[in-house]
Amino acid sequence: MPSLYTEIEIYAPRSKVWRVLVHKEKWVYWNTFLYDCAPERKFAEGQEVFLSLRRVPGEDETEFQPRITLLQPPVCLKWVSGIPGFVSEQVFELQDMGRDRTKYIHQEYFSGALTRLLLPFIRAEEQQGIRRMAWELKQFVENLR
Repeated sequence: MPSLYTEIEIYAPRSKVWRVLVHKEKWVYWNTFLYDCAPERKFAEGQEVFLSLRRVPGEDETEFQPRITLLQPPVCLKWVSGIPGFVSEQVFELQDMGRDRTKYIHQEYFSGALTRLLLPFIRAEEQQGIRRMAWELKQFVENLR
């Protein structure tokens, strides 16, 4: 199954990183990859949320409505979105690395009959976006007081 992956070490406790990650209504302050289109919809298993993404700065946003498949505070958030023939599952995982250190992992898995056709067009830009988000999360969390 084709996938994308990034990880980064954040010098903050996992609980602090989690709070920033799941408060999507505050993404506007640090996240240039994902945007919250409906702040009133909180993350909850089985719930759809309305988001958009910008793979590359300056690009038009792409709206999507993922369904939350796992919400396990303060460890993991997963969602699935797609169109007929193309499915994306995003996984955000936080691993405790000891005193005030957290490993943030962002993975995206692709499946479906259209994956071979669509993935070459989005792979590099999507990878750039998830790396940018990891870096922005790190910077924001580490600079919070």
